[in-house]
Amino acid sequence: MKGLLIAGTASGVGKTTVALAIMAGLRLRGLAVQPFKCGPDFLDTGHHTRICRRTARNLDTWMLSADANQSVLRNAARDADMVVAEGMMGLFDGKSGNSEAGSSAEIAKLLKLPVVLVVDAAKSARSIAAVVLGFEMFDPELRLAGVILNRVASERHYGMLQAAIASSCRTKILGWLPREPKIAIPERHLGLQGAEQMYASGEEHIETQIDALAALAEQYFDLGGLMELECGLPLDGPAHNVAPLSADALPLRVGMASDLAFSFYYEDNLDMLREQGVEIVRFSPINDRGLPDDLDALYLGGGYPELYAKQLSGNRRMLDAVRAFADSGRPVYAECGGMLYLSQSLSDAEGTAYPMAGVLPLSMEMTGKLVQFGYATVEFTEDCLLGNKGTAIRGHSFHYSRIAAQDGIGTSYRVQYSMSGKEELEGFHRGNILASYIHLHFRANPVVAENFVTAIRRVRRLQAVTA
Repeated sequence: MKGLLIAGTASGVGKTTVALAIMAGLRLRGLAVQPFKCGPDFLDTGHHTRICRRTARNLDTWMLSADANQSVLRNAARDADMVVAEGMMGLFDGKSGNSEAGSSAEIAKLLKLPVVLVVDAAKSARSIAAVVLGFEMFDPELRLAGVILNRVASERHYGMLQAAIASSCRTKILGWLPREPKIAIPERHLGLQGAEQMYASGEEHIETQIDALAALAEQYFDLGGLMELECGLPLDGPAHNVAPLSADALPLRVGMASDLAFSFYYEDNLDMLREQGVEIVRFSPINDRGLPDDLDALYLGGGYPELYAKQLSGNRRMLDAVRAFADSGRPVYAECGGMLYLSQSLSDAEGTAYPMAGVLPLSMEMTGKLVQFGYATVEFTEDCLLGNKGTAIRGHSFHYSRIAAQDGIGTSYRVQYSMSGKEELEGFHRGNILASYIHLHFRANPVVAENFVTAIRRVRRLQAVTA
């Protein structure tokens, strides 16, 4: 299997632009490219998916075990020609300053992916060689297969950088990029603008963007050299263990909020539900006038509900349908943006309060700054929709909102945040509704997905008996 991991010397050096250009260039050469994102990010995976026409997956050595990461790669890449993974932060940046835990470097070594390092060359000359040499020497076990220089001022500037690296380093230069504002991805408060917002104008815009990225790759990258890089992980290793469904297993339909306001889902979470006989049924809280028929549960993920608060609040028929569904006793699971949607109201940055579904006695407000950021470990403090008391699972928190008011609602989680060490009680529940700011990765503890489906089946059977 051909493959590589695109890393950066730090955040903000342009590795997403380089990754997307490589993906677009390889795809237009006729290759089936399977994209991955290192770390918990949802935004980059959306761009990867649009460019490659294959669903991007997350690789993460803090949330997931080594076996789970290898299984994720194997399963997604079986019918692909090439694996392209985009790293996170700097190549060696992870959970702490004294180990590689959670870093792109750890993932590259675990999955035997050669690394192509993106270096910001703006305002650099011979000193660029010192940077590349330092990354070559820092971890001898890591395979540094090449560098791509970004934000190069001119052909003459590139010649100077090339000479400096060739005189002192063994790593090949596999390409460079000039400053190119046409392909810059806009940013907003959660990071890069999401693919759903960026490509909302339609398929023609997507193809135009792919063509622009592919043209850059053809002109400035050594695509032939990139195509020769090998992923050393055997694809014939163990796949996900999928338990066979019993003959009497009920087919289930889970409605998943999916539109410009709700798009943050780990694809492996959805896979784990599908593996247990669940049909994922997408619906739009912004545009649809009601829920799809015959749903057994709702899954409301994260996203940007604050950007569409007026539209969400104005769609009263959908809000009424969600409220009626929750009141029926059928399970509802919500993460971050989904929790905001279930609240009494959401106040935007200007202080305007928009009524929401009113399912939970919470009032939410945007803050203009990060409230919680980073990895989180969740322990269930009592039995809940996702499992029994004492169950533990890992996830990620990243939000610019807070609970402004709450009224007599119970909690099911004890959350410990890895960066701050802070602990708090969270995971708000009412009946069969569970909502939290934490984005859980179900493969961190597969029993959680199994418990969720078991709870859905149990409620369906009970309601069938009492109907």
